[in-house]
Amino acid sequence: MDPIYLTILLIAGGIILIAIFFHYVPFFLWLSAKVSGVRISLVQLFLMRIRNVPPYIIVPAMIEAHKAGLSNITRDELEAHFLAGGHVEKVVHALVSASKANIELSFQMATAIDLAGRDVFEAVQMSVNPKVIDTPPVAAMAKDGIQLIAKARVTVRANIRQLVGGAGEDTILARIGEGIVSSIGSAESHKAVLENPDSISKLVLRKGLDAGTAFEILSIDIADIDVGKNIGAVLQMDQANADKNIAQAKAEERRAMAVASEQEMKAKAQEARAKVIEAEAEVPKAMAEAFRNGNLGIMDYYRMKNIEADTSMRENIAKPNPGASKPLG
Repeated sequence: MDPIYLTILLIAGGIILIAIFFHYVPFFLWLSAKVSGVRISLVQLFLMRIRNVPPYIIVPAMIEAHKAGLSNITRDELEAHFLAGGHVEKVVHALVSASKANIELSFQMATAIDLAGRDVFEAVQMSVNPKVIDTPPVAAMAKDGIQLIAKARVTVRANIRQLVGGAGEDTILARIGEGIVSSIGSAESHKAVLENPDSISKLVLRKGLDAGTAFEILSIDIADIDVGKNIGAVLQMDQANADKNIAQAKAEERRAMAVASEQEMKAKAQEARAKVIEAEAEVPKAMAEAFRNGNLGIMDYYRMKNIEADTSMRENIAKPNPGASKPLG
């Protein structure tokens, strides 16, 4: 084989071997840790690669913790937290920040908070620098029926001990909204609330709304109060309209019953007239039967006709005469 090609192959093979070596054994990262005073061997860095743990995450975290005086954090703990799906950088940043701010935070607590899905570094920052939360507009009605729309500004601080299992911001906002509604609803007049908006803050703060949450409420400030609708008047108008509709329905029911009763009376009267006509139709038959049987004579028949004529004449005389002139005088 040509010596030139052999030299090229040897150089290429050496470059590949060096690349593989520095990939699995990060020499310069080991050197950086050694210079920083962190004890870690090349074999341990190689084993990290085998375990699919990136040394470029673990070693800088160890250097940061060592420089901050957190000597109780070990490489195995950081590797275990990374393999559990945690954020090693955020945990170390949070521990360093808590140490500088004299906040009690252990490595176990920090990793538990991180694995619970919360940003532990942000929580430590919020403990040092409280966060301001603006509530959405909350509508409530005073006892005089006037609606008030209030907006509050809440200053909260993270409660490190309650971050695991504690309720979040949504619970804080819901409880504050409930407290505002209760405070306004207990006021005799909306004017009293407008004159002393701090009464809402004092009442809400006394309720201990941060119990069981991941935050500690430092202050509640009423940012704005607007006057809404006259709910009392609207409810009275609605009640009056409802009463009117009920009265109209009852009147319509009585009218329908009266019409039905009238129709029933007319039907009964028509039925009675039909029976009378039917009975009158039987009279000639009865008279004919009486003539045939000899129970009724001709003179009896004429006397009956005379009585009918006399009765009809008396009825005509008793009727008022529309055409007669009124007496003078």
